[in-house]
Amino acid sequence: MTVIDLNADLGEGFGRWRLTDDEQLLSVVTSANVACGFHAGDAATMRRVCELAVGRGVTIGAQVSYRDLAGFGRRAMDVPPAELAAEVAYQIGALEVFARAAGARVAYVKPHGALYNRVVHDEEQAHAVVDGVLLADASLPVLGLPGSRLLELAGKAGLPAVPEAFADRAYTDEGTLVPRGRDGAVVTDPDAVVERSVSLARFGTVVAHSGARIRMRARSLCLHGDTPGAVELARRVREQLVASGVRVEAFV
Repeated sequence: MTVIDLNADLGEGFGRWRLTDDEQLLSVVTSANVACGFHAGDAATMRRVCELAVGRGVTIGAQVSYRDLAGFGRRAMDVPPAELAAEVAYQIGALEVFARAAGARVAYVKPHGALYNRVVHDEEQAHAVVDGVLLADASLPVLGLPGSRLLELAGKAGLPAVPEAFADRAYTDEGTLVPRGRDGAVVTDPDAVVERSVSLARFGTVVAHSGARIRMRARSLCLHGDTPGAVELARRVREQLVASGVRVEAFV
């Protein structure tokens, strides 16, 4: 039987402001990418999401990013490798406190936004992220784009490298994400998102922005929590995956 993990970016708020419906999404997903305070999130939010995740049996992951609250971590930044490694470790460590307090542990690491896209090709920045993970916990899996420098270097460093796919993001023919600034970069049609999810999980393929069908093998499928109707769409995706004979469970 085909097995797939469903992950979502959660805890993406700050203070009284909340972007994601964490409680409802945690009833659907199997892994939670929790913002660690650099692009979103704060101490109280991290604690709350960890407690909710443990209560629902959802695996906790650290979503690390550039230090960019104002830009939601989506702006390109040039951070010296040693500094970036330290900041990645810092974010993992901050979330680990709250995961342990809730009775769990940080189980994996996933970069966010501009950092996620940068480490697809940038070896220096990818190396820094890997170094940061090793500094925090040399056993943590790293979640990222198939074929990325990040996953390649993580594997070489002895970290489990876990490929993921996006049902609601457009792909280039080379298997990279279409930049958000381009038309069609985000797939908004719910039926299309559901169909793409099943295709990715069962067949390891997806239709690229050009219309070509490309290979995209992944162990985890990301469902964005900051889009309108995210909770209902996530439920539809999970229901259709199960109906198609796919077992939905965490990769850790």
